[in-house]
Amino acid sequence: MFAPAKTTLFITFFLFISLIILPFHVITISAQDDITNIGAIINVDSRIGKEEKLSMELAVEIFNNASNNKHKIVLHVSDSGGDPLQAYTAAVDLINEKKAVALMGMDRWKEAALVTEAANRAQVPILTFAATASISPLSSRVWPFLIRMTNNDSLPMECVASIVGSYGWPRVIAIYEDDGYSAVPTHLFDELQAVGSEIEHWLVFPPFSTLSDPKTFIQEELEKLNSLHSRVFIFLRCSIELVIHISVEAKHLDFMGKDSVWITTDSVTSLLGIVNSSVISSMEGIIGIKSHFSETNPLLVSFFSTFRNHFQLNYPEEENSEPGIYAVHAYDTVYTLALAIEKSINNSSNTTSETLLLEHILSSSFKGLGGDIGFQNNELTGSIIYEIVNVDHWASCNTLKFWSREYGFSDNIINETSKVTNLSPGGRDGEPVQVLGGQVYWPGGLERIPLGWKVPSEAEPLIIGIPGNASFEKFVKVGNGEPSGYCIDVFLKAVELLSYDLPYKFVPFHGEYNALVDQVYIKYFGAAVGDITILKNRSNYVEFTQPYAESGLTMVVRVKQEDKKWLFVMPFTRNLWILLTFLFLYTMFVVWFLEHRSNPEFRGPWKYQLSTAMWFTFCTLFFAHRENLRNNFTRVVMFVWLFAVFVITSSYTASLTSMLTVQRLEPQFASVETLRRSNKNVGYPSNSFVRKYIEDVLHFNPSRIITVKSEYDYPDLFNNGTIEAAFLELPYERVLLARNARQGLIDSGIKHRFGGLGFVFPKGSPMARDFSKAFLKLSEDGILNELDEYWFPPNSQSSPESDESLSPKNFMSLFLVTGVTSTIILVLYIIDLFKTFRRVSRPIVGTNESFWNGIKRFGMYFYNSRLHQLHRVQIAAQERDADMFGADLFK
Repeated sequence: MFAPAKTTLFITFFLFISLIILPFHVITISAQDDITNIGAIINVDSRIGKEEKLSMELAVEIFNNASNNKHKIVLHVSDSGGDPLQAYTAAVDLINEKKAVALMGMDRWKEAALVTEAANRAQVPILTFAATASISPLSSRVWPFLIRMTNNDSLPMECVASIVGSYGWPRVIAIYEDDGYSAVPTHLFDELQAVGSEIEHWLVFPPFSTLSDPKTFIQEELEKLNSLHSRVFIFLRCSIELVIHISVEAKHLDFMGKDSVWITTDSVTSLLGIVNSSVISSMEGIIGIKSHFSETNPLLVSFFSTFRNHFQLNYPEEENSEPGIYAVHAYDTVYTLALAIEKSINNSSNTTSETLLLEHILSSSFKGLGGDIGFQNNELTGSIIYEIVNVDHWASCNTLKFWSREYGFSDNIINETSKVTNLSPGGRDGEPVQVLGGQVYWPGGLERIPLGWKVPSEAEPLIIGIPGNASFEKFVKVGNGEPSGYCIDVFLKAVELLSYDLPYKFVPFHGEYNALVDQVYIKYFGAAVGDITILKNRSNYVEFTQPYAESGLTMVVRVKQEDKKWLFVMPFTRNLWILLTFLFLYTMFVVWFLEHRSNPEFRGPWKYQLSTAMWFTFCTLFFAHRENLRNNFTRVVMFVWLFAVFVITSSYTASLTSMLTVQRLEPQFASVETLRRSNKNVGYPSNSFVRKYIEDVLHFNPSRIITVKSEYDYPDLFNNGTIEAAFLELPYERVLLARNARQGLIDSGIKHRFGGLGFVFPKGSPMARDFSKAFLKLSEDGILNELDEYWFPPNSQSSPESDESLSPKNFMSLFLVTGVTSTIILVLYIIDLFKTFRRVSRPIVGTNESFWNGIKRFGMYFYNSRLHQLHRVQIAAQERDADMFGADLFK
């Protein structure tokens, strides 16, 4: 691409010899001289050279005719032929032979670099039109006599970046022509970064004149772009010949088709008018920026009219006679130099050196054809207005907008109220905007804003990787037919909302999710769709959509088992039960003491009195007592006691009801720290990043981390004790708990937030932005909620055995106490009855009664209640006589 090494050595050698033989040259400008010679080095056979030559000649003529004294400017034009060596020879000749006090021209830095070396030695100012991107910031010290008559490249690059950023094109391909001397035009890189875009590829061409077979070479270079995704092409520093050939071949290779964007800068756009109609058709849809010249400037209007007339006469072979930016620069350069010479002569009675001339040039301040003329750091300054033009299908250039650093885009640069300020990438809402208006003719006649990206077609569909072995089939399931699942449905719904057709093909990928993301990064897949978590390290290499589902790490453990056999005593604490027992006994004693003297029901044998008092007090708990109270003091006590019983029993009933009916599920492990200290095994879904997170962030022992290959394996692993907890992403947990509602699994409540689930696209892909917009639309329309409810029906977390109905085990201990008590009393009663039966019913003496006959007689005794009652009366009388003494004490 660059000049051969031999040529470079030859140029260096030639320059060295010439500098040696070039005599030290000091030219003076005398006030008594009638003329001052100036030189111009241009390629007179090129269109640019023709415009520059004529413009310089007109400027000299106008200046000489308008001069108030007899001092004249004489212009000497030398042809460089586009050859740096020839330009250098011409400079030496103009300085030595023509006595030129200053040199102009040199559109290429390759020419300007050689000429500047000679001019510095002779202390002759050089006013060059070469691109400023090739100039070092220290060039004013290295080449103090070099003056750049073009504005800094950052301004047109800022205009280009404003267009790119406003439409949201994330990546571009920069094209420029490298002559072996120029530096890489980095201004565009900096400006694009400011609007959130970047250069995906630099397409560098050697000088067009050095290409022996331009068509083949350009085809080969363009075909290399097939592997790239960006379809936004920007011409930075190219000759019009190279641009024409690239456009023709690009159209042939379908790079000028739909969704592509082509942008040219001032050096190319200003020459589009000279391109014949047969060639301009291949450039349809190109957007160009060029310097705008005020039509209200009478000097400019007069110059353009004069230029057209002379150009048609001098160059009848040219179809277009409109002057471009090069003609304006040439005119302003001559006038800058002429005014500096005149100032140098007027300020000196004798002679003025070229150093003073240089100072007068750099101190120039006047209004030229192209705007205000002024210099800073040996470079032209001034506010530039750019005109945005568009080549339509009629092969004509239409003005779309104007742009300036002060006002941004506007329909009329004079009317400040119509301005549209520079927009952030993708517009104010992250979406493309019609910043250039709705009348843009895009390549291929596209009626919408181009994506600026390689769009899939039926012949080349978008290859989408999907998980071939997803951890949970409800998200992505790959079978014999079409893939299905929640993620697939979200993708299909989003595709329906895109503003363009998107042919695609699903390809299952059997491997880890990180590897699937990597396949998008290396462009094996054009995208990846599935339950892929958005992570920072992944975002460094690929582009994620906005999340369509929430994601986060959760911990699933078994439900903590509760012993409910003694649930009926749990409503009250132990201390409360003790207090209630004491209060019960104390109340029983008070009631007995108060009722004993006046109430016969509370008199009698000790056992009878005790049982009556206890029974009466106990029945008050259920408001079922039947004994009559005779003492008013007792009634007061019972009033307070019954109120307390009412409050206590109500509280007990409510508390017990709550315990029996309200689910109280607690996780077996409430924290990660407890689980980690217990050194238990934990599980995680296979092919997931979760293992690394468990090791690096949660600090679990790697030997305690178990890979779970299938979603159906979790219940068995929990039941057989292989794992005590499972770390899952939130969507997976929903599926697991819903499917295993009665397996005793529960969410521990621990959450570690992640970025959500999203689809993966190559870095800078506009499709990621389009799918994100689609997700927002699906969310606003409720479609995402419908899909969520369809694939993940809502469920309520339940215990291993549902508590919807009370089971016998809830009251087993109460039943046991009641049964045992009843059984013991029954046994004691039977024993007592049997003893009585033995006393009152003895077998006949001398008979041998069988066991069954004895049982039969005992049954008859039990059935015959009169005998039993008589016996009871006898026993009562005996007990009354035996206890007479004790009874008298209590009467």
